[in-house]
Amino acid sequence: MKNLSLYNHDLLPTVGLGLWKTPKSDAAKTVHDAIKIGYRHLDSACDYGNEVEVGNGIKLALSKGLCKRDELWVTSKLWNTYHKKEHVRPALERTLKDLQIDRIDLYLIHFPIAQEFVPFDVRYPPEWLYETSGEDPKIKFANVSIQETWGAMEQLVRDGLVRNIGICNFGTSMLRDLLTYAEIHPSVLQVERHPYLAQPKLLKFCQSNDITLTGFSPLGAGSYLELGMAKPEDSVLDETLISEIAGSHGKTPAQIVLRWGIQQGTSVIPKSTRQERLRENLEVFDFVLSDIEMASMNKLDRNHRFNDPGVFAEKAFNTFCPIYE
Repeated sequence: MKNLSLYNHDLLPTVGLGLWKTPKSDAAKTVHDAIKIGYRHLDSACDYGNEVEVGNGIKLALSKGLCKRDELWVTSKLWNTYHKKEHVRPALERTLKDLQIDRIDLYLIHFPIAQEFVPFDVRYPPEWLYETSGEDPKIKFANVSIQETWGAMEQLVRDGLVRNIGICNFGTSMLRDLLTYAEIHPSVLQVERHPYLAQPKLLKFCQSNDITLTGFSPLGAGSYLELGMAKPEDSVLDETLISEIAGSHGKTPAQIVLRWGIQQGTSVIPKSTRQERLRENLEVFDFVLSDIEMASMNKLDRNHRFNDPGVFAEKAFNTFCPIYE
């Protein structure tokens, strides 16, 4: 496994296991199997609803001596309903309890969206809707600044509960603002990134400011088909160019797309529950894409975002919620 050095010299494994939409019934075994295969980077979140099962997988792997805790990088995320200062630490403590570990290696603000608090005993994870009953359930926003939330995140680092803090789904304007008041530097920005959504300016800004970028949904449309947020013809893996490059290297289209990401200095967190796919997604360090191949793949960029609250929140939750415009 290759690593990326963060601004503070902590080492983030370049390829991780994304755990979004991993069924509870599969999560523990998937995590155990991934660690056994060689994964040392797990990307979790409160909102995924499977942290208890992920924790069971971590505990089993550690009990078998498959790796040491210090060799395992665990990321989780602060959900939107916990942005107020007084809710940040309790949210983190719930995640620690569920994952059965005593610290998080990286804790991220999941979205730059503050929602009204939903108590743990009412609903956990709280998801998007404030109330799930009624004729017209909606998202209920809260008036909380990112500065307030970030200050509480920084305290988690000072208290020894979190090693690194960062953000998800931020653009350059929000990053610029964050950097003006951050006392602890953001280690990582996690955003949707694949050849159809290359975001070169955002990547350049992060690299210019010692913020490591992680690409979620690095294989593109596949994660969104079952949600109705993508169509089969949206798959970058079916591009003729990708198939030709894959053939020339004796690799799969997925491996070519993952290699495109890591060769630009980013980490990637593909998702799978199948052992053969888990292995395949790690086998991306024994070849190099040429400059011509990289440049050709860069031209596939369509600025096509699959995971956009400005689209899905209105359709699914009756609430207009743009963040990228």
